[in-house]
Amino acid sequence: MRKQILSGLVLTVAVMLSLPATSQVQYQLKHKFTIGGDGGWDYLTYDPVGKRLFVSRSTRVQVIDTEKGTVIAEIANTPGVHGIALAQELGKGFTSNGAENTVTVFDLKTLAETARIKLPDTDKNPDAILYDAASKRVFTFNGRSKNATAIDATNNTVVGSIPLHDKPEFAAADGKGMVYVNIESQVGEIQVIDAKKAVVTSSWTLTGCEEPSGLAMDTKSRRLFSGCHNKVVAVTNADTGQVVTTVTIGDGVDANGFDPETKLAFSSNGDGTLTVIHEDSADKFTVAQNAATQRGARTMALNPHNHEVYLVTAEFDVQPPAEGQTRPRRTMKKDSFTLLVMGK
Repeated sequence: MRKQILSGLVLTVAVMLSLPATSQVQYQLKHKFTIGGDGGWDYLTYDPVGKRLFVSRSTRVQVIDTEKGTVIAEIANTPGVHGIALAQELGKGFTSNGAENTVTVFDLKTLAETARIKLPDTDKNPDAILYDAASKRVFTFNGRSKNATAIDATNNTVVGSIPLHDKPEFAAADGKGMVYVNIESQVGEIQVIDAKKAVVTSSWTLTGCEEPSGLAMDTKSRRLFSGCHNKVVAVTNADTGQVVTTVTIGDGVDANGFDPETKLAFSSNGDGTLTVIHEDSADKFTVAQNAATQRGARTMALNPHNHEVYLVTAEFDVQPPAEGQTRPRRTMKKDSFTLLVMGK
């Protein structure tokens, strides 16, 4: 009997090892937490050191315990907040306050505001925000003025402004001093910034990609993942600017992520799916799964330790379009704001 059991186990392991990696990927909804509270939302940022999730909520940032699904703190007075960037080695966090054209600096231990940086008058509506450890600079990507602001994260001073071709969206850093940003034009584009010089060094057309939003990077294989509004992810060589392939995803993408340990790229889509893509090689990518989430869950953050993906959404009342308008009016139902935890 024991020999039969052992033989069965060996056979099972052998079969599993023979299966392609994509067949072993099965993300599903592990937890659904009702967070509640007023206000819309935008970017999510996971803090792997503090093991907490930062969520922008219109006028403040909610800090959430992802295991319990509870709000453990709030960072107040962040008007029109879009994104949150963390500089772990400096013990600082930064928020982009779009309605005020400022950046809030907060202490990562106490979460208390320690400074407020006013952007130059030419830099309007800071949206995405990124910390580049190689240069120790924070970059805000400003939607209305179509430029980026470089900030010295050590002393909270503005270094300068960087003109861009059009409205910037998400950005990613390679850890070596280069910053990449999606340009949300009809024909998608990536612009490359030398973080220390604070200048654009390259501009690349994203062939086959329309209005890119989310951006993630595999820094080892030097591949960028741009989530495009024509329902594909464009995979770009970060050294040459060549689009090596496009991969079909769900509709309404806003954010993307990459897990270096599992070699999985993610696309969070407003249609209620999480597209999971396996990196078979640097130039070959396979859709492993389109996991069901919830409609509107289009922004995400990745936990690199347990490989969970966090998404947020809410329920809405839909009313007919106002006079002279074509789109229906949507109002968020009271206290329906929700955190979804997706895991394997």
